[in-house]
Amino acid sequence: MSSIPAIPEQPDDDPDAYLGLTGARAEELARERGWSTVRSLPPGAVITMEFLQGRLNFEVKDGTVTRCWLG
Repeated sequence: MSSIPAIPEQPDDDPDAYLGLTGARAEELARERGWSTVRSLPPGAVITMEFLQGRLNFEVKDGTVTRCWLG
């Protein structure tokens, strides 16, 4: 039987801190703060809605982060 995979750590971070940043700067900052997965999406993108521990999602419109959420 295989072992259970480890759940990635989730940084103690405020998603609202990324609002208004450029998409590139937000991704860079998120990785510096320890996010294991960073997903940058255009407005209205069709995505799966499963919660993934350690993932930070950005909605980027015209190069600026307009929404940010966990999972």
